[in-house]
Formats: sequence, structure tokens, C-alpha cells
Amino acid sequence: MQLKESDEDGFGIEIVLQQGDRKAPSCVHGPTLLFEKVCKGEEKGRRFYACSACRDRKECNFFQWEDDKVSEARLLAREEENRSKMPPFTHQEYCSRFRKFLALPLGRRFCQDCQLLLLPGEWEIHASHKMSQADDITEARLSRPSLMLKPLENKKSNAQYLFADRSCHFLLDTLAKLGYRKVLCVGTPRLHELIRLRNQEGKSDPMKSLLLDIDFRYAQFYGTDEFCHYNMFNHHFFGGEAASGVLRAFLGEEDGEKVIMVSDPPFGGLVKPLAHSFSQISETWRKLQTSEGGVVEMPIVWIFPYFFEPRILECFPSFTMLDYQVDYDNHPLYKHGKTGRKQSPVRLFTNLTPRDVVLPREEGYRFCKVCARYVWSGNKHCTKCNLCPSKDGRVWKHCSECQKCVKPSWRHCQSCARCALPDHPCGNSPGLEGCFNCGSLKHKRRACPLKDKRRTDNKLKSCPSKKKERRQ
Repeated sequence: MQLKESDEDGFGIEIVLQQGDRKAPSCVHGPTLLFEKVCKGEEKGRRFYACSACRDRKECNFFQWEDDKVSEARLLAREEENRSKMPPFTHQEYCSRFRKFLALPLGRRFCQDCQLLLLPGEWEIHASHKMSQADDITEARLSRPSLMLKPLENKKSNAQYLFADRSCHFLLDTLAKLGYRKVLCVGTPRLHELIRLRNQEGKSDPMKSLLLDIDFRYAQFYGTDEFCHYNMFNHHFFGGEAASGVLRAFLGEEDGEKVIMVSDPPFGGLVKPLAHSFSQISETWRKLQTSEGGVVEMPIVWIFPYFFEPRILECFPSFTMLDYQVDYDNHPLYKHGKTGRKQSPVRLFTNLTPRDVVLPREEGYRFCKVCARYVWSGNKHCTKCNLCPSKDGRVWKHCSECQKCVKPSWRHCQSCARCALPDHPCGNSPGLEGCFNCGSLKHKRRACPLKDKRRTDNKLKSCPSKKKERRQ
């Protein structure tokens, strides 16, 4: 069963954030998430556990109904399987290997097949594998591991898209101008890299950085106080209490330095568990603050596609989506400078004051005095809506009947009494499921005012049999 963001609304799969001390079973990616399979006409769906990080069971096949009784033998087999899939070395062992690697006089080797820095005793084992040239493995090269490591490309698990230099420098320059001297990099290895490189150059005020990432390969290059193997979908530290202690130490240093979290999650990730993890980090930060009456919310920059704005604002009402287009080196479409729908859809969601984030005029941004924020040049201010309405970089138009601005490709449909694409299915056409609970086409089950009440419409189909469920 694939778990996509759309599944939360369209196919009756809903995330259930657990409360209390009850522990979820674990897969190799840490504690699993609890989902509910919502069936039409039923007051309560059936719940199951699945992997937090992978949306395809081919990548992680963990599945367990919540009411299943798991035998001791099965638990032991599961634990053994999880151990077999863990990284080959501990973080401390990786650090020791790196020191030995740097001390090698000649013949440094990096196995591209295994993505591993090799010590001389391991060369023979990897002799048939593809190797990087020794001359390429300089200390300067080792300081930029994102250029050495092959990006993970599975879109249904932990695909890696790395910031282009333009976006990376903009982010860091902006944070520095705002006075931040500590940056918690959650899934942003290239930003972490740039901070370290600038510190080495000594041309600007030094900044501290801690990288939290699910890609354990970075443990080969960074010390235990610089990197933690971390799953942002379930707030799980693979290094246990020692690793979570590194985060607390980073957030709680009493040196007057401002700290901010910057996160670039996988775009296929579900918003609700991400928000829950970020809230836990923010709560840890808040508890460590010693000044009274200060900021109660940790400064955060969440980098995500613009079309997730309603779900992000549902979790973080204080956030604002900024017009800045984030682009990536290794993504075929998410590039700055393209026009229309081909522009990068990735934006900054933040609780920083919007006017303080100065977007570069030379890249096509301008300041709107009415909205008190920087916007894309094509985002024209609407006097009727009293805002700059565009989300996707195109010039939007105002619909007097809907009393709001809409995308330029949309047309007002009298049958539906709303704006939509010209070839959209009208009214109650097949394929428009609407709310699972009450049948309304205006909202989904998650926002239904009757969410916890049984639907009385006898025309709805009943839930599939348990026998059919178990075959899925």
C-alpha cells in the first residue's frame, strides 16, 4: 500500500498522531506511524502501522494492523532484520576511520558503488568496484561531501535534491544579516557544508551548524557534534539518547547566539508528521531558553512546494509563504529563471517577519508596501483582495463572482459556482469523491465539522471485507 500525501484526502488513509506512552513498533527507519483506513459510511476505520519514511512497501515492507497480536518469535525476527539493515559502522567508528583516511599519504580511495571511504586493508575487497581517482580525493573535496556522494533518487522514500549555489548562498546571507549565528540544518546538507566552508575562509562572522539527516553516509565526514543520523518523519535519533543530547546541547548553549532551524524535507513526505517533529524540536528549544518574556516560538524556515501551503498553515498558523523560488542542482524542473508553470514551485515557509527577508531585486523580486513583503515581479497586487495573490509565479486574475483571485488558466463555471480548469468535471460527476464523512465537495474528511459522527446516508457503499483488506 503506497502512502501519498493525496491518500490522506483521496483514498481514505489518514495519519493518527499517537498520544500517551504507547510505543509504536519499529522498522529499520525507527518507530512507525499509525494510519487509519477510513471507509465510507463507517464511524471508525481500521488502523495499521507503516514505515514513516518510505511511501512504497517495496522500499520498506513493514505493515502491521494495530489490533494484531505479534508473537515473540516474530518480534525477535523483526529486531534481527532491523539490525541487519543498519549502517556497517557506528558514528564513532566512522569518525575514527576518517581520521585514519586523512592521515594516508597517498592512494586515497573512495568506492562509488558502496559510497564508502576506504582504508588500505579494504582495497582488495572493493577491487572490482568503481573507484574515484586518488587525485580527486583532496581535503578540499572532502569538505564538500555532497559533491562526492551520489544523491539518493527514490522519489517514494528519501530522494535528495541539493540546493543550487544561488539558493544556498541566498539563504545563508539572509540568516547572517538577520543575526543568526547557529543554524540547525534538518535535511539541508549543502547549507551545512557552506557554513563550514565560510567559517574556514574567515571572511565573515563564524556560525555554528548541526546537520540532522536520514542519510547516514554523512557520518563519514562529520563529527558527533556536527551530524546526527535522524528521521524527521518520526523525530527519531538513530544514535539514541547520546544523539538527542547533541541536539539539546546545540539548542541550549547560553552564549546569546540566535538559533534558527532550516529544513528541506522530501517533497513526497506527509506534512502532519513533519510538523509534529518540528514542533518537538521547537518545544525542546523553548524549554532550554533562560530569558523570561522572550520569543516563545523557535524561528523556522520550512522549504516545500507552494501547493502544500494550506496544510502547512493548518499546522503552523503563524507561518507565511514567501515568493522566493528555491532551485536545485540535480532536479530537472526546479530551476530558477524558467517561465510560467516551469518555474520552481518550491518556496520558503517561515515564522520570520516577511518584510525582514529581503528577496534580490536583480532576480525579479520587488517590495509590496501594502503587503509589507517582497514578492515576485509577476505577482501583481489586487486592490479588491488587498493582497498579492499569485502562488505559482504567474499573474493571477480576479473573479468577481468568486470574489477572489484565481489562476489565469481557470474559468468560472456556473454549474459548479466556482472557478476551475475549463475541462474539469462539473457538479457531482464521477471521480469527485469529496468528504468521506458527509459527502460535501467543499472539504475533505480532515476538515469535516461532522468528522466524528456517523453518516446516515444509506446510499453509500459499505466498507470492503477484512478478507479483501488483508490481500492489499
